[in-house]
Formats: sequence, structure tokens, C-alpha cells
Amino acid sequence: MLGSLNRVVMVERMVPDELWELFQRVVPPAPSRPQGGGRRRYGDREVLAAIIFVAATGCTWRQLPPVFGPSGPTAHRRFTEWSAARVWAKLHRLILDQLGARGDLDWSRCAIDSVNMRALKGGT
Repeated sequence: MLGSLNRVVMVERMVPDELWELFQRVVPPAPSRPQGGGRRRYGDREVLAAIIFVAATGCTWRQLPPVFGPSGPTAHRRFTEWSAARVWAKLHRLILDQLGARGDLDWSRCAIDSVNMRALKGGT
């Protein structure tokens, strides 16, 4: 019981409700398992918390503490799936839109960097 309580507290701390609401808008639905059975798929919020923990602490996937639930390889696999689905770019855009709508972004401090622009093949 104490372990599951720690998990809930840790997950909610890493993924506050406001972030979770935004994330749910961009994450693709879980694939169906036509064969049925198998292990229960970890919830997206638990996996997102694990990914944020790895990113924030710099630990390796295999060093991920068990308090989050999913193993490091499981979290990494989902990270890879979500990266391919461009979830991080979509989430980033949603967060910027929310901050902008609230007036919490100072656009005068933003700069356009040519490094982020894609060069055209065969251009002059």
C-alpha cells in the first residue's frame, strides 16, 4: 500500500494535472492488442513521469527508480514511440500557446536562429 501511495505522489509531482491535461491532447492512443492477455500496459502518466525523471536527473534508463512503475527499457521504448509520433514538438507548441494566451511569454526575448531552419536542396 505504501509503495503504491509513493508512486502516486511521485507521478503527480513529476506530471502535475495541468501538464497531464495538455499531454493527453497530443499523445496517440495506445495500440490495441489483438491477441489479448499479456502484461498490463503502464499508464501514459506513469511513463511520462519516468521520462521526465530521466531527463531531469540525467540518470540512465536502467537507473530509473522502481517507484515510477515502468522499467527503464519500457520507458525508453515509449519515449521512442512518442518521439516518432512528434509528441514532444506538439506538446512544446501547446505549452507555448498556453503561456502566450496567458501573457506569460516575453516574445521580445525570443530570437530566430538560422540553425533551426532547414536548407533547401539545390538552392542558390
